[in-house]
Amino acid sequence: MSALFLLLTLQAATPASAEALESLLRREVAQVALAQVRRMDPVWHPDQRDCAGLVRFAFRGAYRRFHPERLASPLWLDDKGRPGDFADAETLLAHSFVPLGRDEATRESLRSGDLVAFRQERDAGPIFHLMLVVRPEDKAHAPTRIVYHPGDKGAAVRTGVLQSLVTEAPLEWRPVPQNTAFLGFFRFKEWMR
Repeated sequence: MSALFLLLTLQAATPASAEALESLLRREVAQVALAQVRRMDPVWHPDQRDCAGLVRFAFRGAYRRFHPERLASPLWLDDKGRPGDFADAETLLAHSFVPLGRDEATRESLRSGDLVAFRQERDAGPIFHLMLVVRPEDKAHAPTRIVYHPGDKGAAVRTGVLQSLVTEAPLEWRPVPQNTAFLGFFRFKEWMR
């Protein structure tokens, strides 16, 4: 399917149906990510198991289930802005996601499928790290969570409460404006209205 055909199809869709599809996709991204905490899907190739790999795997799984025709062309853009099946964390942030902000108000407006992003400076160069946001539909009964792969070979996918990350994590991992390693919150470009 060409990009032009996809664009025309999405434009022809009613706003309500596009919003409903996005809601289904967000919910499924969250479910796929959380399922990896319990047991990593063997379909997720071990060489792809890192933070960006979790994002790619969860999004592809959601689209495969609810909008498979979108997968006729790759979801991601490479470092030159061309569609591609692979993108590392830095490339995902630069080309396939849009920054939302770094403040508390932005944190409160996050939805499932949004990202929390960090850049840690190391001797070998910068390391980018992504965490997927899982926000319950009923915020009164469950906290907003983050799901992430720590990047180490053989490591398990982990989850935690976003607010605990804000208040209890070492400063370099807190998603707060005072942390220079915190890049901000990001949203998939296709979900921007």
